Amino acid sequence: MRLFNDTELFSTGTGGKKVFDVPDADLLLIDNFFTKQESDYYYDKLLNETQWQEYDMPMYDKIVTAPRMVSWYRDDDLDECHPHLNWPLELQTIRQRVENETQIQFNAVLLNLYRNGKDGVGWHSDKTVSSNKNMNIASVTFGETRMFRLRHKFRKEIPQLEIPLHHGSFLLMAGNTNSFWQHQIPKTAREVLPRINLTFRKINRKE
Repeated sequence: MRLFNDTELFSTGTGGKKVFDVPDADLLLIDNFFTKQESDYYYDKLLNETQWQEYDMPMYDKIVTAPRMVSWYRDDDLDECHPHLNWPLELQTIRQRVENETQIQFNAVLLNLYRNGKDGVGWHSDKTVSSNKNMNIASVTFGETRMFRLRHKFRKEIPQLEIPLHHGSFLLMAGNTNSFWQHQIPKTAREVLPRINLTFRKINRKE
């Protein structure tokens, strides 16, 4: 029997804003974007009430189950093939906070649940067929701190970035970032608690 909640173990980082000075990218990190109390609430709410699903993905010459669970929400008037759910109040509130900070409107969000250290995601750039070429991607984290790595697609001499994303943190990848950089959440042999990540994006509306 657990004598305490998982949220008591989550790190909220050092606070403040950090702009990363790297080529071909606009990266902004805000630790403690949400208070500890808010972050604990959203973590528990999203973990227990989101309709999490596993999904299959191609890998080389076979189909495998992705090492994470997902849920997809978007506005109803989008021309998009992804199955989606209606926005619950908590996601609407989080979206409003993100939009107030960025002055960017978002109409879709992908939720990822990394259940333990065996869950992760390999090197990639976010791709959505109907998205703008230069996507603004706003990322919010609740739960366990995991390392977020970035590498330049074309300039191998540029060192990789490693950004720990803490409980309640916010990361904005704006402008050309998604066109020039890949990112990943590596798996870890450490025993870690679940992490929930929300990536807000703007998708072209149906004509």
